[in-house]
Amino acid sequence: MCGITGWVSYDRDLRSEAAALHAMTETMACRGPDDSGTFAEGPAALGHRRLAIIDLPGGRQPMTAGTPDGTVALVYSGETYNFTELRAELTGRGHRFTTDSDTEVVLRGYLEWGDAVAERLNGMYAFAVWDGRHDTLVMIRDRMGIKPFYYHPTPDGVLFGSEPKAILANPLVRPRIGLDGLRELFTMIKTPGHAVWDGMREVEPGTVVTVGRSGLTTRTYWRLETRPHPDDRDTTVAAVRTLLEDIVRRQLVADVPRCTLLSGGLDSSAMTALAARQLAEQGETVRSFAVDFAGQSDHFVADELRGTPDTPFVHDVARLARTDHQDIVLDARTLADPAVRRKVIGARDLPAAFGDMDASLYLLFRAVRDQSTVALSGESADEVFGGYRQFFDEESRRADTFPWLLMAGRNFGDDSDIVRPDLAKALDVEAYVADGYRTAVAGIDRLDGESDFEYRMRRICHLHLTRFVRVLLDRKDRMSMAVGLEVRVPFCDHRLVEYVYNTPWSLKSFDGREKSLLREAAADLIPRSVYDRVKSPYPSTQDPRYARALQDQAKDLLARPSHPVFDLVDREKVRLAAHREAAPVSTQAARHGLERALDLALWLDLYRPELSLS
Repeated sequence: MCGITGWVSYDRDLRSEAAALHAMTETMACRGPDDSGTFAEGPAALGHRRLAIIDLPGGRQPMTAGTPDGTVALVYSGETYNFTELRAELTGRGHRFTTDSDTEVVLRGYLEWGDAVAERLNGMYAFAVWDGRHDTLVMIRDRMGIKPFYYHPTPDGVLFGSEPKAILANPLVRPRIGLDGLRELFTMIKTPGHAVWDGMREVEPGTVVTVGRSGLTTRTYWRLETRPHPDDRDTTVAAVRTLLEDIVRRQLVADVPRCTLLSGGLDSSAMTALAARQLAEQGETVRSFAVDFAGQSDHFVADELRGTPDTPFVHDVARLARTDHQDIVLDARTLADPAVRRKVIGARDLPAAFGDMDASLYLLFRAVRDQSTVALSGESADEVFGGYRQFFDEESRRADTFPWLLMAGRNFGDDSDIVRPDLAKALDVEAYVADGYRTAVAGIDRLDGESDFEYRMRRICHLHLTRFVRVLLDRKDRMSMAVGLEVRVPFCDHRLVEYVYNTPWSLKSFDGREKSLLREAAADLIPRSVYDRVKSPYPSTQDPRYARALQDQAKDLLARPSHPVFDLVDREKVRLAAHREAAPVSTQAARHGLERALDLALWLDLYRPELSLS
C-alpha cells in the first residue's frame, strides 16, 4: 500500500522539474511512511511513497525494467493477492525475478501482457506504467475502485496521483470548484469519473487510461455483468463459504503484523472468525480491534438507526474466536478536537459530511497502527449481500432514485438544507440526482424472464455496488492511509461480487432477513447473538458533550461573519443550531448541519479553493 503520483509533459524534459515532482510526492508521505523514490526520463516523471507490506527490502519504487527499445517504469499502490501464481506463470514464460514483491510481478506481467495484465490481477490496486518503448503512460485501477486514482489532463500530457492533493501540488493546477463540483459534494451519488475539482477526473474502477502524444484513451476491462444463476440454495451458501475462505486466506498474506476490525456485526464477525481459524492453523492468534465511546455501553439509547450498542456483540465474537482483542475507547473531547477535524479534512481533500464517524474512524485507525500495519475489514458486505434497510423498505424499492438518499433524508435531512437559498436554487440538486440516476440504471441488463420485482432488486444491488460502495471505500482508504495503515476488504473480491450479484433476491433474502446467504455461510463460525442481530450501522457517539463542543465551535465561526463559508451556508440556520438546547443536538441527525458547516469552513481555510457559484 502506497501513494503514487506523476507527470507526463510531451513538450518538456521533466528532469528539470525535480522540485515540482518532489512536492507532489511528499503530499503522499502519510500513505507511504517507509520510503520514497522518484523517476524522471524525458517527458515522464514518477513519484512514489511506500508503505512496506511484502518483501520489505526488495519492493522499492519506482521499479524499472530495461528493454532494448526503452525503459519501462512502474509506480504501484495496493496488493495483488494472486501474485504467487502469476509469478510462477511468468517464470515459466522466461521472466527472471530479483525480488519477492508483488510489485515486480505486476511490472513483469505488464511486460508480458501489456495492459491486459489488469484482467489477471486479483486484488486492490492503482498503478501507472511509463512505457518508454512507446512514450505512453498507462494508468490502471482495480475493478471495485478500492484504491483511489485521480488524473488531470494538461495541454501536453497529464498529471496523476493517489489523491487530489498530489495533483493540486503541481504549479500547473489551481484549486477550483464550480457548480457541478458542489453538486457532487452535496450529494452522495458518486458519479463515475467525477473528482469534484475542476479539470480533474478519477480513473474509473475496472478501467485502463492510456496517455500518448496523440491524446488520451480509455478501455474498460471489467464491469458488473448480468448472468444467470443456476445454483440452488445449499449450493449457493456452500459456494459463498468456499469463496470467503479462499479470499481471507489470500488477504492474510503479509510480512508485517495483521489484525481485523471487529464491529460485532455479521460481516466483520464472519471475517474475523475465518481469519482466527486460519491463523490458528499456523499457531498464531489474530488481533482484533473495535471502536467504542466513553460511557456508550452504559448509557446507550436505541434510535431509528441503531437498536443495540456494538460492544457486547464484539466481546461475544472475541471470546468465541479467541482473538487478542482491544477496544479503542474515545471520549467526546477528542472526537470534537478541531485538530482531528483538520486531519480528517486534509486526508479526504473534501468536506465529506460524515462528522464524528470520520473522526472516530481516523482515531481508531491511528490507535490500530501502533500495533499493526495491515487490517482486514468487513466493509462492503452490506452492498454485496443486501444488508441495508433500503433493500427492504418498500418506498426505497419503488422510488426512481438512489435508494440510500431516501433513507438518509429521513434520518439526517437533506444536505442542501443548510445551503444558502440562492445557492441551493443554482445547484438544483434534485435535477442533478435525477439525471445521475437515469444514467446509472440505463446500462443494467435484465435476464430473459426476470420478473419485474427481481429486476428492480437487481437494479438496487447494482447501484449499491457501483455507486454507494465507492463512497465508503474512499472513506476507508483515506482515513486508514492518513496514518499509514493498510485496510483490506475481503468482501470486495470481484469473484464474490460477481457471484452474489447474480444470485436472485429471493435467494439473497431467503429467510426474509438481510444478508441471508452470508449468515448461513458463517453460521458455524459466529455466536448466536450475532447470528440473530439486526444490522446496525457504524457507531456514532450519543455524548451531549460532543454536541456542545460543536455548538461552541459554531459560535466561534459565527463571530467571523466575513468567513467565505457563509457564501455557501445559511448563516441564520447555523446560528439557530448553535444556540439550540444542547440535548436535542446530541443525536447524529440533529447535529448533521453543524458538522457540515464546520467541515466546509475548515476545508475553505485549508485549501482556499476558487469557487464559481454562477
